[in-house]
Amino acid sequence: MISRLLSHDLPNSRALAFILGVLFLALLFAPFWVPSIKALNLAAKVLIFILLVASFDLLLGYTGIVSFAHTMFFGIGAYGVAIATNAWGPSWSAVITGALAALGLSALLALAIALFSLRVRAIFFAMITLAMAAAFQTLASQLSEITGGEDGLNFRLPELLNPSTVWWEGNPFGINFNGKMLTYYLIFVAVLLLFLALLRIVNSPFGSVLKAIRENEFRAEALGYRVVHFRALSSVLSALFATAAGVLLALWLRYNGPDTSLSFEIMLDILLILVIGGMGSMYGSIIGTVIFILAQGYLQDLLRMASGLAKGIPFLPALLSPDRWLLWLGLMFVLAVYFFPQGIVGRLRDKKQ
Repeated sequence: MISRLLSHDLPNSRALAFILGVLFLALLFAPFWVPSIKALNLAAKVLIFILLVASFDLLLGYTGIVSFAHTMFFGIGAYGVAIATNAWGPSWSAVITGALAALGLSALLALAIALFSLRVRAIFFAMITLAMAAAFQTLASQLSEITGGEDGLNFRLPELLNPSTVWWEGNPFGINFNGKMLTYYLIFVAVLLLFLALLRIVNSPFGSVLKAIRENEFRAEALGYRVVHFRALSSVLSALFATAAGVLLALWLRYNGPDTSLSFEIMLDILLILVIGGMGSMYGSIIGTVIFILAQGYLQDLLRMASGLAKGIPFLPALLSPDRWLLWLGLMFVLAVYFFPQGIVGRLRDKKQ
């Protein structure tokens, strides 16, 4: 049963299977185990970024396409919900309409970019997508009447998803069963289903062709496959999953702006997560996302604690200052690349169990 759910793409490593099982349970019961607002926000961000990074892995890890426009589709999903609910009010019809409109726009843009650009060499295609992403971010910042400009848009969601809506009185287990928790589990179920769909895609005959194109597109063309068609379809599918991640981000934050979903820093984070977790393996998006998001959220706190313990030792407290957390994050990335050149998932799968 589990093998069929995972499209027969089993971890093939006891250590990897154990880690994935622990992470699944941790995210499933996160509202009960870590009821603090910061921890719950990080858990929701982990879920959303798992989907976002996995959708980019379909493009880069499985098809071999380098694109810098992925955050554009992420932003389109978030803006679709934000603009629709801001214009038509906090209703389910507005949320669904905004999400569907965002998915349609992303599909059209991804197809247009693919058909006009995928025939050029990789570096030129990457530059075209970078220009498109920058142009879209500028457009979102300047169309203030629609997008809210640099300030972004605050919006309300249907009452069922509001934090003030309590659907179980008495706070059993010390947890508030409110709209915020319902939103979290809505995101959890959506990410789980979409991740399983991605697994199905990459393990289907279509996914096998994508891998063949990644390894040698000239040989794939010689075998009779229209490489441009397959790469275009891969681009569209990747964009749709990224747009869905943007929709989930908007549902969780109830706000969206250029820096929230269109920032180039998000694109860099996606690339770092893929390198840490391992490209060409959907499970790498899970491992890499958890490590990276937790490092972003708690590295400063750990450094603050370590700096306090190192008082009296020359230079060490200054080196462990929380203000230098980016230095330590970069060092962690360098060590990950050095010790796990194929990513953590690649190393665990190669290791004999």
